[in-house]
Amino acid sequence: MKPYKNKINRIRSFALGLIFFGFIIMYGAIFFKDNGILVTIFVTLGLLSIIASTAVYGWIGLLSTKAVPVVCPNCGKHTKVLGRVDMCMYCKEPLTLDPNLEGQEFNEALNKKK
Repeated sequence: MKPYKNKINRIRSFALGLIFFGFIIMYGAIFFKDNGILVTIFVTLGLLSIIASTAVYGWIGLLSTKAVPVVCPNCGKHTKVLGRVDMCMYCKEPLTLDPNLEGQEFNEALNKKK
C-alpha cells in the first residue's frame, strides 16, 4: 500500500500532473506535423488538460480556505486538516479533530461517515 499523504498536497500533485500531461500531449503533436487535423487535436487536448489543472488548482484553493489550521504536535509547524483525520504536511504525523478518534490507528476510512 502506498504511503498516505496530506489531502491538500495530494490534490495539488494531481493538478501539477495534469499540467505535465498537457505539455506531453502538446509535444506529441510534433510527430504529426504533416497532418494539421492531428496537430490541432493534440494541441487542443493538451490545452484542455492545462485548463482542467487550473480549475483543480482553483478548487483546492477554495477548499484550503475552509480547512482547519492546526499546529502539529510532533514538528510544531502550522498545517491544515481536511476531514476528520489527515496527515501533517511536513512530518506525516496523523492528525484528528475528533476527540473520539484520538489514539486509534490511522486509517483513511475514518473520514467516511457511517
